[in-house]
Amino acid sequence: MAHKVSPLAPERFPDLPPIAGVRLGTIAAGVRYAGRVDVMLAELAAGTTVAGVFTRSKTASAPVDWCRRSLPGGSARALIVNAGNANAFTGTAGLQAVEITAEGVAGRLGCRADEVFVASTGVIGEPLPAERITAVLDTLSADLQPDRWAEAARAIMTTDTYPKGVTATADIGGTTVTINGIIKGSGMIAPDMATMLGFVFTDAALPADVMQALLSRGSDRSFNCITVDSDTSTSDTVLLFATGKAGNPAIETAGDRRLAGFRRALDGVLMEMAHLVVKDGEGAEKLVEIRVGGAATAKAARRIGLAIANSPLVKTAIAAGDANWGRIVMAVGKSGEKADRDRLAIAMGGVAVARDGQRVDGYDEAPVAAHMAGRKIEIDVDVGVGKASATVWTCDLTHAYIDINGSYRS
Repeated sequence: MAHKVSPLAPERFPDLPPIAGVRLGTIAAGVRYAGRVDVMLAELAAGTTVAGVFTRSKTASAPVDWCRRSLPGGSARALIVNAGNANAFTGTAGLQAVEITAEGVAGRLGCRADEVFVASTGVIGEPLPAERITAVLDTLSADLQPDRWAEAARAIMTTDTYPKGVTATADIGGTTVTINGIIKGSGMIAPDMATMLGFVFTDAALPADVMQALLSRGSDRSFNCITVDSDTSTSDTVLLFATGKAGNPAIETAGDRRLAGFRRALDGVLMEMAHLVVKDGEGAEKLVEIRVGGAATAKAARRIGLAIANSPLVKTAIAAGDANWGRIVMAVGKSGEKADRDRLAIAMGGVAVARDGQRVDGYDEAPVAAHMAGRKIEIDVDVGVGKASATVWTCDLTHAYIDINGSYRS
């Protein structure tokens, strides 16, 4: 079922340059969808290292289990992704489908099966027809190219309304390296480790343990600070691949000063990827940034922010352009974190709404209502118990969310 493109979507897909050591291909395998490309394959050069973060869901998918087991090896030669079927809650048949797929890719590319990383997205509980994927592997593997980023991003979409990609460059010890990222995600978004399906590729030469430290830190500050609907997916996966083709000086620790520029660039790519997902939240019309200060700890600040961001009452008020700041008070109170009711302060669109636990004198709702009518909504909350802060991002909740999810399997 096609949906209108999010009004928050970028004007176009960015120009992602080739990454030395990465070749991409896509194909229509008919996993679930008819008449659309739904499988993506990335071939990675020998020597590519890998890092990953995954969902903490207790009902994680078979591909997540496979990737978790393969990750300690630190080596990757391929990534294969299908859309339309999550291969989650599929029992031993689900694992067998992953094994069949990985072995099929490994046979075509001349590598070990545990060097093939697998991800799936789509309907939960339906057996994955792996034979449909293996049937197209000869054609797929024979036509891999270095410049098919837009096609790869589109192949992994489900309810997304636009393909999502990000690129950046950085310097490591005098060597320029490139970072490309593609991601899918629109609904079932409340990451608890990373998010949705996101794949980042670089030509930097970096050990797997260094990349793991960088990815875990960057994901916590980006993907773990977004939410669309409070639902954590069974399939959330973010993988970072480094082909080593840039030839930068050897790096041994994540704290190496020569990594400062790369760390900033990677963090920026992860943050932009996270924001692209929120901007494509199912039925979203508005992007919401919630800044929480005065908290006891940064973790508490984030939990308070997410309590606001996940509140259906707050999100529907934003959708309607209703400056109902009392719902923010409610959400702070239900978060379970320390907050001083009599020191609580709230601002919306930079306009002070409440201070010292009550509405400000002479409060004029008109400028707040005008702000609420826009596409970018900003909410600032100070809970008055400490100095820690955090920022989270979400979207509004519109009737289109119901329309999309009510017809998801039809």
